[in-house]
Amino acid sequence: MLVRKMFEFTLAVALVVVGGQVAMAGETEDRIAERLTTAIPGLKVTEVRESEAPGLYEVYSNNGDTIYTTRDGGYLLTGDLLQVTDNGIANVSEKNRAIVRKSQMEEFGARGVISYPADGEEKAEIAVFTDIDCPYCRKLHAEMGEINSYGITVHYYGFPRSGPNTPSFNKYVSVWCSDDQQAAMNAAKTGKPVDAGTCENPVRDQFNLGGQVGVTGTPAIVLEDGNMVRGYVPARKLAEGLGLL
Repeated sequence: MLVRKMFEFTLAVALVVVGGQVAMAGETEDRIAERLTTAIPGLKVTEVRESEAPGLYEVYSNNGDTIYTTRDGGYLLTGDLLQVTDNGIANVSEKNRAIVRKSQMEEFGARGVISYPADGEEKAEIAVFTDIDCPYCRKLHAEMGEINSYGITVHYYGFPRSGPNTPSFNKYVSVWCSDDQQAAMNAAKTGKPVDAGTCENPVRDQFNLGGQVGVTGTPAIVLEDGNMVRGYVPARKLAEGLGLL
């Protein structure tokens, strides 16, 4: 589990100077959150924290984007924060997004996933946000046997790109509500019809989770460390990337 107790403790006791006054760290973050939610209707700030770049704060919100702001919340920057290192350019924003994404995935857990277990010893797990009607999702699914043969367990999270109350979304619900979810998924991924069905299901929750963790297209593969691979990756390349070959 991702532990932030030390970070929270630091916020609670550290002092910062704001506007010539000494304030408890945490007051600055609260002030930024309040100013932005007032200025941007509909914005829900989930976290504010000091950035690696001196003088900037990172703001995480309900739309999955990262906003950078000055200490007083008066100036905003959007986009990725890059750092020049001895080894080249590092994407600080993506590194931080991976940390947050890992926490979000762990908090949601494996609720309602459709899983394809690894053959034999499990060497890695991946979460795949998938759309039944997405061509590249189908291409990835066609290699499921090979993926599992490398010791990789795949957990499917529903992300019908057309959104709720659409044929594609309802199709995923039908698959989830089937007596044999794997058989229904296998059929649907090859374009075969699946008996329509409804039941209490987690598809909308999984779809919302995808939005929170930054899914913009499918397939979106979330690794155990929170990093995201966007798009189709051949089974062997995926295993190589995970260090299994």
